[in-house]
Amino acid sequence: MGGSFRVALTGTPGTGKSSLAKMIRENGMIVESLEDIAVRLSCIEEEEDGARPIDIEKLREALGKEWLESPEFNTIIEGHLAHHLQVDYIVILRCHPKILETRYQKRGYEIQKITENIEWEILGGPWNEINLQMTCIEFDSSELTTKEIFREFMSWITDGFKPTDSSKVIDWVARMDE
Repeated sequence: MGGSFRVALTGTPGTGKSSLAKMIRENGMIVESLEDIAVRLSCIEEEEDGARPIDIEKLREALGKEWLESPEFNTIIEGHLAHHLQVDYIVILRCHPKILETRYQKRGYEIQKITENIEWEILGGPWNEINLQMTCIEFDSSELTTKEIFREFMSWITDGFKPTDSSKVIDWVARMDE
């Protein structure tokens, strides 16, 4: 692909997106928060329970006009719904459900939110919602450090965004005894 690109950095909450986004930013790339973009374009709502749902369809429509051209600089869009946007490539962070459960407990998540997020990760998370024609790569943050993921991410870019071999996609259902 010529010119600059947009990459969605997505994954179930707690998989390490924010940590990786911070490292990417610290190494000179542009990183935008999906939530910040949604706020800027008035595509986010405030609910009484503190939830801030993003209207993805409204956001896609607003960005459709703004993102007709390639970005001026290589840009990473970070957020658990970023894979829904008009991006060029997708990075999916995954994490073993038992590790996610511990992370959620430390964050003080309610049991229902813990259960919903763990189930979503077990079922494959963003893989269920992406266009399988998109070039994607996934990283297991339960096995790799943020620094290791960053190095592999940068190698992926340098190597021309080779897609994940579908036989290597993480399947937690098959690995639940681990």
